[in-house]
Amino acid sequence: MFLESIPEKTDIQKAHKRIIPYIHRTPILTSHNLDELTGCRLFFKCENFQKAGAFKSRGACNSVFSLDEEELEYGVATHSSGNHAQALARAAMLRGTQAFIVMPQNAPSVKVAGVKNYRGEITFCEPNLVARETTLKAIVEETGALEVHPYNNYTVIAGQATAALEIIEDLGSTDFLLAPVGGGGLLSGTALSAHYWGKNIKVIGCEPKGADDAFRSLKEGKILPSVQPRTIADGLLTSLGTRTFPIIKEYVNEILTVSEENIILAMRLIWERLKIVVEPSAAVPLAAVLEYPLVFKGMRVAIILSGGNIDLERLPFAAKSAQKS
Repeated sequence: MFLESIPEKTDIQKAHKRIIPYIHRTPILTSHNLDELTGCRLFFKCENFQKAGAFKSRGACNSVFSLDEEELEYGVATHSSGNHAQALARAAMLRGTQAFIVMPQNAPSVKVAGVKNYRGEITFCEPNLVARETTLKAIVEETGALEVHPYNNYTVIAGQATAALEIIEDLGSTDFLLAPVGGGGLLSGTALSAHYWGKNIKVIGCEPKGADDAFRSLKEGKILPSVQPRTIADGLLTSLGTRTFPIIKEYVNEILTVSEENIILAMRLIWERLKIVVEPSAAVPLAAVLEYPLVFKGMRVAIILSGGNIDLERLPFAAKSAQKS
């Protein structure tokens, strides 16, 4: 059974205990070079090392393993362009049930391959929200599968909150805790953990200027949907949900928007200095540190690197270098 209200402290603790056998407790990396470059003390929570390559495994596992056999009889279903799709397919495979995944026709090939690897049954649709929701509704009606929304689900949010819980357990309270924001599942969960366990931690959501609906929504005090977003951070194209926005409005200190140039630079720096693979969405928080240096100068800053599922043939900084040659 899914949670029906904003996760309490005990809900997140139960989620953590529930998912521990099925996820990694990911490491926190540091870089003296990046500290010198940014003028602050950086701590990188490496969810790119997570099962299925992203933090989404936390929420997907919590949701699927919260359900009983009767609820799982006809499988689970969702629409997703990538990381949630892979995570849900994997969680369903572990529980011995079927995952029905609606993906847009332009979904990254590496993420499509990941879903297939975890035995998810994919239905492709036109690359817009109406088509995704309509296709998913038809599949749910046809199969009887239970929908697991990528972020507008309190049980999913409780699972995502466990990443920040681990940060606080490992580091204590930092000055800042940064997470990328698309639909808001990770950011809302992060904010809840900071509220329950942190001491004076400022939680900052980070998003591209070309997909700044969270920034505009927080400013206006109501959900303003994303309209024709344009960014290389393909994991952050979705709009906030009715369950994530109230949490963000209450517990997130600020949303910072960043340029595409700084996203690419941040991504390259992470690859070069930390020697790890991250996708563009994961680089957005470091891009915020680069774009707003005075905000973070001299501070202890924890960053959630949200995922590492990227097509290695389409690296943005490699393409930029190729154009110059």
